[in-house]
Amino acid sequence: MLSRVANSIYWISRYIERAENYSRFVSVNLNLALDAPGILTEQWEPLLIATADNYSFFEYHSRANRNNVIDFMTFDKRNPNSIYSCLSAARENARTIRESITKDMWEHINIFYLKIKETQSAKNWDVEQLQQFFTEIRDGCQLFWGIVDSTVTRNEAFHFGRMGRFLERADKTSRFLDVRYFTLLPDDEAFGSPQELLIWTSVLKSVGAFNMYRQEHRVINPSHIVEFLVLDKSFPRSVFYCIRQAELSLYEISGHKMTEGYSNPAEKSLSKLRHEIEFTEVEDIFEKALHPYLDEFQIKNNNVAKNIFDTYFGLKPIEQ
Repeated sequence: MLSRVANSIYWISRYIERAENYSRFVSVNLNLALDAPGILTEQWEPLLIATADNYSFFEYHSRANRNNVIDFMTFDKRNPNSIYSCLSAARENARTIRESITKDMWEHINIFYLKIKETQSAKNWDVEQLQQFFTEIRDGCQLFWGIVDSTVTRNEAFHFGRMGRFLERADKTSRFLDVRYFTLLPDDEAFGSPQELLIWTSVLKSVGAFNMYRQEHRVINPSHIVEFLVLDKSFPRSVFYCIRQAELSLYEISGHKMTEGYSNPAEKSLSKLRHEIEFTEVEDIFEKALHPYLDEFQIKNNNVAKNIFDTYFGLKPIEQ
């Protein structure tokens, strides 16, 4: 298939997944502020830092309060990662390749985008209205994945989209975990305090993992949470699961058997990353410290994306 088409499908999936994850970020932080009034009500800057949006945010705002952060992460056209920008970019990519995607996919993305476009700002909304809005964003994104799953042939296009979706999800799961690192607690609220446990609970809820986690573990324990969200082989939002699924789709695209080794730099970097995570234990993560480990993973995950671009999407010199 044309690299232009493959690139658009890949980025449609990444943008939709990013929009869903941003809605989860903000929604859970709203609940967290309500659950711990007076302690965590102003903890909005950690969201910006964890998503690396803090630099662009402070170009336009002086304070990271609730209204400014929510508006910047949701509606601000100047933020290329805002929910609006992601849905706009997904729609534009879909528009240029309408002949290569299903009618249901295009109609849903178009309607979804137009609905968000009509909503200019949420600065005057109360918490209940905000939560309802972010629930609708998540529902719209999940409906898109259902449409893809039930209407798209399992061909190269499907696997380019699937690969983009899981690479994006792996990155955002790592950033959900990183929010804890950037969230400040008073000195007397040390490890094991109710506020500390509340934050870890919010991390689980951010990725929709709370119920599945509690089925495996009786107590909220940071070590168990990190192990579940990074190393679990069955939970669909864990870092390992996402990287593994992206790897399977990458090899489906090339038609190369994983048992025979890699056939291009993209396969090499992704398989190497998957092996590193697969043979990591939670003790190894805490020995290095959680934030440096997640930071290192995000760099490697970005390097995988670069190798995918160079292998499949980038312009290549014509051999004489």
